[in-house]
Amino acid sequence: MKLNNLKKVKINGESLKITIILPYFNDKLGLKLLESAQKELLNNGVKEKNIKLIRVAGCLEIPFACQKIAEKYKPSAIIALGVIIRGETKHFDLVAENTYSGIMKVQLEKKIPVSFGIIACENEKQAMIRVDKNKLNKGKDFAIATLLQTTI
Repeated sequence: MKLNNLKKVKINGESLKITIILPYFNDKLGLKLLESAQKELLNNGVKEKNIKLIRVAGCLEIPFACQKIAEKYKPSAIIALGVIIRGETKHFDLVAENTYSGIMKVQLEKKIPVSFGIIACENEKQAMIRVDKNKLNKGKDFAIATLLQTTI
């Protein structure tokens, strides 16, 4: 999916408080997503002091972190970033499906926008393409999607 038209969207983020959740698992790739997401938030006026980063072990821990953050910090929105790469077992499917379901449940129950900024790839090469700031730049796309959700 391409968000080319959305990349032209500008949101006044001055009053927004955004929390980003990022797992340590697949850290090198996740940090690239984080970098481009933070840059896009700043480009849209979100103040650096209003961008909070929470680190968790892996993607399966994200839904619980979303729930606690929504209750404790009450941000304008949450961006759940992460990278899941298929291995040789069914673990990939379980992690991707349960993380997605958990995030969706928190978003609907807590009535707070939570962007699913988790890329699920077949291999590391696919993941690298999706986090490369000169190619697909998915971190930026996830930030734009989050900003748009705050206008609803």
